[in-house]
Amino acid sequence: MEKVKTAKTLPPIEQLRGRPLGRILIKMGVLTREKVHECLLIQKQRHGTVQIGQIFIELGLIDEKQLQIALAAQRGMEYVKLSDVDVPADIIEKVPAQMVKTYRIVPIEYNKEQNELVVALDNPDNFRATDDLSTLMGFRVTAKMTDSEALESALAKYYEGEEEKEAINELIDEIQQDSFLAEFEGRNQSIDLDELKELSESNPVKKLLNLVLLQAIRDKSSDIHFEPFENEYKMRYRIDGVLYEMVPPPKYIATALSSRIKVMADLDIAERRLPQDGRISLTVQGKPVDLRVSVLPTMFGESVVLRVLDRSQLQLDLEKLGLRQYELNLLHQLIRKPNGIIIVTGPTGCGKTTTLYSALTELNDIETKVITTEDPIEYDLDGVIQVQMKPDIGLTFARCLRSILRQDPDIILVGEIRDLETAEISAQASLTGHIVFTTLHTNDAPSSIARLLDLGVEPFLITATLEGIVGQRLVRRICGHCKTAYEPTELQLAELGLAPEEVRDKKFYYGRGCSRCNNTGYRGRTGIFEFMVFNDEIRELVMNQASTAVLRSAGQKAGMRLLRDNGLAAVYDGVTTLDEVVKETTYEA
Repeated sequence: MEKVKTAKTLPPIEQLRGRPLGRILIKMGVLTREKVHECLLIQKQRHGTVQIGQIFIELGLIDEKQLQIALAAQRGMEYVKLSDVDVPADIIEKVPAQMVKTYRIVPIEYNKEQNELVVALDNPDNFRATDDLSTLMGFRVTAKMTDSEALESALAKYYEGEEEKEAINELIDEIQQDSFLAEFEGRNQSIDLDELKELSESNPVKKLLNLVLLQAIRDKSSDIHFEPFENEYKMRYRIDGVLYEMVPPPKYIATALSSRIKVMADLDIAERRLPQDGRISLTVQGKPVDLRVSVLPTMFGESVVLRVLDRSQLQLDLEKLGLRQYELNLLHQLIRKPNGIIIVTGPTGCGKTTTLYSALTELNDIETKVITTEDPIEYDLDGVIQVQMKPDIGLTFARCLRSILRQDPDIILVGEIRDLETAEISAQASLTGHIVFTTLHTNDAPSSIARLLDLGVEPFLITATLEGIVGQRLVRRICGHCKTAYEPTELQLAELGLAPEEVRDKKFYYGRGCSRCNNTGYRGRTGIFEFMVFNDEIRELVMNQASTAVLRSAGQKAGMRLLRDNGLAAVYDGVTTLDEVVKETTYEA
């Protein structure tokens, strides 16, 4: 085995960008032309299954560090010997410690005139780090390469212990001492465009927002709320369906925070009278995360809500939704019908989209064309044609559906039936041999019929097209690490219409609260469902416009288990608590 040569001084990076790896290593003086040709022959013999850089390393011709330098040069990135660089404290402070450790970068230079930040990283494929740094911090970012050992040393040298110092209350203290931000106290509407831009570039505001975002993503929050009130400004997270308040920042930074979010979402920072919607795409710890931004003008400023769409946490698998085996079998039968409408119903945030996406994922294969109309599109689905509604330019569900039918689909998803026109075209689509998935906002499955009739859909059209309705809710799961058995009180049982003698042989659990669940006693959520599958009796009742109560009784007679019954089954299985089932379901005597 040959001894690895050390590299001579690198030629100008322009001469190396985009060149073959072997040519770069020759220019570096590490390899000879003959050795490169030998390795290319070996690669050919292996039918190109191994990258050339790996062959160089296997034969002991270069080491990992030299390969990283060459790969960086190939991408037009300079190599920096980080151990020889002493970074000033004001540059280190440009990027928060939590962000530096999340993205594995170290800032090394800053040009104020051009707002350009130079960072060192140890992986040439980590280009998303520079993109996210530009989005989150507003810098023009240039990357240079270094080796992993040097990067680890720099992180320890400059940021050891800094993450703890950057607790949100520490940052809020820093903001309260910032004289520039304090000038805007009480000025709300009298801030001009130049000042808005300056506010959005304020370093303490950037650091606070980034810390809030990264912490929310790490804690698996579904939404982040920034809310202005008359005398205070609130920041809240929604975790497992429940809002938790954070340490409130000074009210006068409300405009600065909303302006910063607008810049990141590419919205108009000068427009503060109309609602705006946007999107921010990030990659946190190598995982793609989308933030859906909604800005709403209120009496005391702009309320901003960020919906966290973490694709790495998304599990589009029907078997992981919390369905019992008989429900899973029923759903499989429903979604595989040749035509008809299947409705998933429930309030906002009850998991309807996840259920429908899971069904589409199961049905999506090379032989099936799937088209969706959504407002908004929450997640990208591979192999599915997804259309974003734009009502402001006339692209509504109804108008889009007409065009979709000319696209030769097999399965259609209609985001929501909001009006008679959409309902009627969905019915026509199902009558012409398509399976249509859609959603409604109703309290349970039987009341969906009343909602459709209320929209003006004819009873005969409902009976001809509707195959089944799935009602659902989300309940919080008891934390597995602090799960404790207990005896419920008579009052708790009475809330669910239960008598003590009915549950004498049942076990009940709750979560005491621990560090794993942030002392809430809950960790994660699961679905509870009710399935109303149409039969001749139910169709006859719909034709005669029977009441919801009569339809519910007919559904139960046909085997429908109510949401509350399924919730109780989840309680008896030790999955959730009585309180959660009471909160999420209604009791029908």
